[in-house]
Amino acid sequence: MRAPAPLTLALNGVRLEPLAPHHADGLRAAASDGELWKLRITSVPEPEHVDQYIFKAAEMRPARLAFAVVDQASGVVLGSTSYHDIVPELDRVEIGYTWYGKRHQRTHVNTSCKLMLLTHAFETLGCALVGFRTDNFNFASQAAISRLGAKLDGVLRHHALRRDNTVRDTHLYSITRGEWPEIKAHLEYKLKRD
Repeated sequence: MRAPAPLTLALNGVRLEPLAPHHADGLRAAASDGELWKLRITSVPEPEHVDQYIFKAAEMRPARLAFAVVDQASGVVLGSTSYHDIVPELDRVEIGYTWYGKRHQRTHVNTSCKLMLLTHAFETLGCALVGFRTDNFNFASQAAISRLGAKLDGVLRHHALRRDNTVRDTHLYSITRGEWPEIKAHLEYKLKRD
């Protein structure tokens, strides 16, 4: 597997570009759309912590490669997503740290982003497996991951701290290289239908 490097991807009116300081104002606006930082089960930064969020994402390289999610037509930042827990020796990456402003949730945006990232992971990087993880109480995220076609691998009990310092269980999902062609066809069908 090739290690992910910063790049720009585009599909269906959505562009993924390497997360950078010039995205800060857009991320603040996206996080404010629904006051997403108030949700204890997400990693959405408070508006005043967006600069630190961008810096931390850059500091985590090469284990994390963060993207701004941008509307191609308007240039408006819709949210953020990342490759993370990148393990080239195992041909494995995870997709996460994903969030969008409230008005862009449950739209074509998430399907488009996941199709871009999964296609790049399996068909360019040569991944054998792409993983996802989410909080045991983030039912919307669990449903979205399942709709992609990912399989639940299991639950890590008492696994990570939430922003309110409670301890969460983490649901782990994955898609394998062998499952990818059918899942890709399904995601492309969903985007055409929607």
